[in-house]
Amino acid sequence: MQALIEISDKQYLVKKGDTLFVPRQQTAIGDTMEINSMATIDGANTVLNPAGSVKAKVLGHVKDDKVVVFKKKRRKRYQSRNGHRQQMTQIEVVSI
Repeated sequence: MQALIEISDKQYLVKKGDTLFVPRQQTAIGDTMEINSMATIDGANTVLNPAGSVKAKVLGHVKDDKVVVFKKKRRKRYQSRNGHRQQMTQIEVVSI
């Protein structure tokens, strides 16, 4: 059984036991989040807007890989190099 969930305007197709990184959530480590599912997929049966929800456990708050932003204007002796690491939350799907 799989479920389609939406967290912070991003959609994820998950099943029980999946571990994934989502944008930073205001939840303490070890707490359980309850997420409304958009669709439930069970073999050939697909249910849109199901009544149930998905429970996920917060494993930790981490930073994503560094993204390098490089700007340059040719012939003007201008160049700028910055890095950015996005805040992420690691969750594990407990039940669907």
